[in-house]
Amino acid sequence: MTVAIVTGASSGIGQATALLFAKKGFQLSLSGRNETALAQVVKECINLGLKQDEVTSTVGDLREENVAKELVQHTIDKFGRIDILVNAAGILVSGSVETSSATDYDRQFDINVRSVIVLTKFAIPHIVATKGTIVNVSSIAGPCAFPGVTYYCMSKAAIDQFTKCLALELAPNGVRVNAVNPGVIISDVHRRAGMSEEEYAQFLERSKATHALGRVGTADEVAEGIYFLASEHSSFTTGLLLTIDGGRGIMTPR
Repeated sequence: MTVAIVTGASSGIGQATALLFAKKGFQLSLSGRNETALAQVVKECINLGLKQDEVTSTVGDLREENVAKELVQHTIDKFGRIDILVNAAGILVSGSVETSSATDYDRQFDINVRSVIVLTKFAIPHIVATKGTIVNVSSIAGPCAFPGVTYYCMSKAAIDQFTKCLALELAPNGVRVNAVNPGVIISDVHRRAGMSEEEYAQFLERSKATHALGRVGTADEVAEGIYFLASEHSSFTTGLLLTIDGGRGIMTPR
């Protein structure tokens, strides 16, 4: 059986990935901070065909090293191996550099970068043992610049370089490391960053013009890309930043 850890599994891209992996018959170790929402995702995975002992969860904040270590150890104790690590947990902190505090920067990087590094470090020996794969969830904000979300863009640029450097480090061990770089995806991330329902609706409407395909994306579409990178379908692919952005990254003013 294939064993996958998916972080940020209680909502958004992480949740969609967990459900797709469940459909594929993967054994799942899911992580999230919202215990109620995570429990619901576990139930949905079981409804999709997994047995109760084929999906487990760890609730906690991955900024705390003991939580990351517990997630890896719990997965090994439960399933005996780790084949796939999907780092999907992340937040968006809005605000200009002038108006944002250093605390905003710290929180953005602690969650989007540091927690990814810490968890990956604990998981690497087990992924090397299975010659598995790592998929990081970045953003088109990694390679592209957007005003008002500078720290977010910086954090995703860091994940992009982490992905490529780690891919080179782990390639001799037969481990592949890739990332997805989504455009605007319908999820709760912008609301959690402070947008009202009205502001979010206006943002989604504007985003039709900022994506070449004329619409925003869905978490399910990103999950399909993550599955591709995590599976043998991409067996000769490593260090790739896969844009799933409806063409947003190639748009230029004219």
